[in-house]
Amino acid sequence: MPIRFASLSRQIQRNGQRLHLAIASRAFSHEPDEGDGDAEKALRDERHRLKELQKQRHAQALLPRPKAAKPVRAAKPPKAPKAPKPVKPPKEAKASKANHPTRADKQAQKAAALEAAKKAQKKSAKT
Repeated sequence: MPIRFASLSRQIQRNGQRLHLAIASRAFSHEPDEGDGDAEKALRDERHRLKELQKQRHAQALLPRPKAAKPVRAAKPPKAPKAPKPVKPPKEAKASKANHPTRADKQAQKAAALEAAKKAQKKSAKT
């Protein structure tokens, strides 16, 4: 069984070199011109066969490749619904600290302090 090469271009190149050598040796030999020799004819036939094989491979490469079928998975049974969570009792409101005044209280206190300062300055100016 012949060895299959991945690419035929190298084989075609080697064959072309051998064919060229055969043509050159026949041209420089002092034999009478009787046409192509047997070696040249065999090399041309082999080159033609290699090129046909190359065309076939290129045409085969353009065809779509067969794809593996995806395995069919068994359907999973549906999950049981979760039980509803029990309702938590509402949290008790935190007791706010009585010694912390709110922002509104602070603003009112500040405004009262300003009023007192204005009145104090007026009194001191009259006396």
